[in-house]
Amino acid sequence: MAVSKLLLRAFVGLVLLWLIIPIVIIVPMSFSGARFLAFPPPSWSLRWYEAYLASPAWMQATRVSLTVAVASAIIATVMGTAAAYALSLANSRLVRSLQVVLMLPLVVPIVITAVGVFLVYANVGLLATMTGLILANVMLGLPYVITSVLVGLRKFDPAQEMVSRSLGMNRLRTFFIVTLPQIRPSVITGLLFAFISALDETVVALFISGGQYQTLTKRMFTALRDEIDPTIAAISTLLTAVSFLVVMLVALNARGERGRA
Repeated sequence: MAVSKLLLRAFVGLVLLWLIIPIVIIVPMSFSGARFLAFPPPSWSLRWYEAYLASPAWMQATRVSLTVAVASAIIATVMGTAAAYALSLANSRLVRSLQVVLMLPLVVPIVITAVGVFLVYANVGLLATMTGLILANVMLGLPYVITSVLVGLRKFDPAQEMVSRSLGMNRLRTFFIVTLPQIRPSVITGLLFAFISALDETVVALFISGGQYQTLTKRMFTALRDEIDPTIAAISTLLTAVSFLVVMLVALNARGERGRA
């Protein structure tokens, strides 16, 4: 028994190491003083972080990505919370089957989704626009919010809503005063995952972003076609750090929820 546990832990450790190796390599390379990417770095410098912060093009792409990530996460959270609440109350099979439709962005290959979004946007004039980027990322972030909020609603006692409504509150006020405070950790988790999804999204952005509304991930991808600029390693490290911090917030939020429970 002890041997099997030891082998399982060793196997899990090797899998985690395999997943972490690319990140472990990129981080020191971002502090390299060499003109080209090299591992291990021949010298150490912050020149590529300075190059990133001093570049108007990179800063513009960063502003676009942050704007899209924040706006789409907020919109996806509002819409996803409303959809999850409606699904939790529905008794009809037809309504519940809508959950499968809402989960499609997670099931359909992202390239197919990107092509479909591109064809629609080409006909309605939303290519290379901030509105188009936000709407596309709202669609991609909705499944995360719906899944997270549904988990919170399944732990919520609907009898509390019935008591509130019996005392004269309407459904909307009951939701904001009684239900939302108790499922808030799940809503926040969905918000954070939607933010990460929008910030790191690349494939859809390659199809629909451009001009002054070019996301950071697309600019990184197109820059790699010309030359392997070490600035990309610095940006990748920063994006990884932001994603890691957001995941830590999700973990702390989940721990706080379990503590309250």
